[in-house]
Formats: sequence, structure tokens, C-alpha cells
Amino acid sequence: MVAVNYKLIKNFFTKEELIILNKYCYNKLDHNKDYEIDHQSFSPAWYNDPLMNGLLDLKLPIVERESNLNLFPTYAYWRYYIFGGMLTKHTDRPACEISVTACIKKYDNWPIVVEGTEFELEEGDGVLYAGCDQEHWRPGIYKGEGMAQVFFHYVNKLGPNKDHAYDQIRKNL
Repeated sequence: MVAVNYKLIKNFFTKEELIILNKYCYNKLDHNKDYEIDHQSFSPAWYNDPLMNGLLDLKLPIVERESNLNLFPTYAYWRYYIFGGMLTKHTDRPACEISVTACIKKYDNWPIVVEGTEFELEEGDGVLYAGCDQEHWRPGIYKGEGMAQVFFHYVNKLGPNKDHAYDQIRKNL
């Protein structure tokens, strides 16, 4: 059951937020080895990152307005795509009922595709989609210099996945 139509959200992040996010992401890449190599993208990724979790909450009003739903946050996840990275066609787990993929930094183009519609995100832009229901992917293999993306996930407060609020299901496994 699709709860939301996919759409582009221009300037999801402000210029000031992007400055902070860029410095933060590069510091994480350069100085911390707490990332995992994401099995789906073969790129460094961080689940449950404190800064991204804070933004997950701060961006909630925008996502609620754009989706026309009352939402609970579930989790944030960010990834730095590297040369050779990929993202195959998939849907997400129940904690990703309503999702936003947002571009923090990019050196080249590599669109995200939702249900066959390509979105070339500029820095600061996001795309809203129903992560559990709408197939999404990136075409081919990434051949660029690097791309930082963050994924914010939410569930409908009145929906069938509301028990995944704050990612309680994953935390309790």
C-alpha cells in the first residue's frame, strides 16, 4: 500500500546546513573508521549517526508537510558512494515506510530512480518516496569522484508500521 507519491523536495537542506554537513562528513571519512562497508552499495556507510539522527527529527515537519502524513521518525543512515559503488533495484524494510534520500555533496551526476522516474539531486535536494512500496535504485555502477547521501526514514503514526517508530524493532533484535 503506497502511502505517498514520490516527489522532489528542492532545498531540503539549507546552505548553512550543507556547510556543516560537508565538514562533518569529510571529518568522518578522514578520521573515523566506525563505518561499515554497505553490502548493497560497497561504500562506507553509517547507521544511527548522532548528527544525522538529530536532523531526522529536525526535518520531520518538512517531511510531514510534503507527505501529508503524521509521522514517527525511525532512523537515519548516510553513505558516501565511492567509485564502483552501486545501488540495485529494491524496496526497504517496514521502518522505511516514508523515506527521503537527500544529497549532501556530489562531484558528478548519478540519479536516483523511483518507480522508473529519475531524479538528479543537486546538493541540498531530497526525494520523498514510499521506501517499502516503491522500487528505487541507481543506474549502473558509480564511476564518479564521490557522493554523500543521507537517508531519513519515517512511519505513519496511524499506519501498519507504527511499531517501528524510533527503529525499536531493530534495536530489540
